[in-house]
Amino acid sequence: MSVQRPDPVSDAAAVREATQQLVEAVSALDPPAVAEPSLLAGWSRGHVLTHLARNADAMVNLLTWARTGEETPMYVSDEAREKDIENGASRPLPDQLDDLRQSAERFTQAVDAMPPQAWAAQVRTRHGGVVPAAELPAKRLAEIHLHHVDLGIGRSCADLPADFAARELAVIIDRLTGREGIAAVRLQDTETDETWEIGAAEHPDLTVSGTTHALLAWVSGRSGGEELSREPGLPLPTLPPLG
Repeated sequence: MSVQRPDPVSDAAAVREATQQLVEAVSALDPPAVAEPSLLAGWSRGHVLTHLARNADAMVNLLTWARTGEETPMYVSDEAREKDIENGASRPLPDQLDDLRQSAERFTQAVDAMPPQAWAAQVRTRHGGVVPAAELPAKRLAEIHLHHVDLGIGRSCADLPADFAARELAVIIDRLTGREGIAAVRLQDTETDETWEIGAAEHPDLTVSGTTHALLAWVSGRSGGEELSREPGLPLPTLPPLG
């Protein structure tokens, strides 16, 4: 499986659609629900929503870097990022929604301001990876879709768009292929019959099979792999967090 080449214009349109779905779902919540636990350990739904808003602004920083050539990091520091999320988590639902909408609009405006040649500019992500700006809308789309699941408000990985699930699965597998320190596993997509291997060992002892959505849920840390088949029946290994 190869990672699909990014199409920033198409991906940005998908971001707008996914954002609208997210806003509609969050708008339907009872106000106290924003303070309830999300599916991410230690985070309330308010933490997740604040993170999504600040991530949009972080993406704006990278788009600005690509457009102007002036280095603009995603976040001032990891400590500032964490403080912003913590400080914003306890806000009431209307404030969370306003922030979500306004930060999404800033992201849209930053995308619209990009001249075609700027998409080739290289920028550095929070963890130090260097990527072309053309990948940023796809990264934002993954944040929205996966964290919509993390809110625990009725959306699961099984509900994600099929094209997104297939591409995000390829992206995560690409990160895990040949990676030292994790168990070697052969993965098989029962819908496409595609197989690939993660981990650094040459001959995996475990084959894990399932649908595209079920495999994505497991490799992204959003399920324990209950829907997956194993041969032989060994326990599933622990995979590293996406970061």
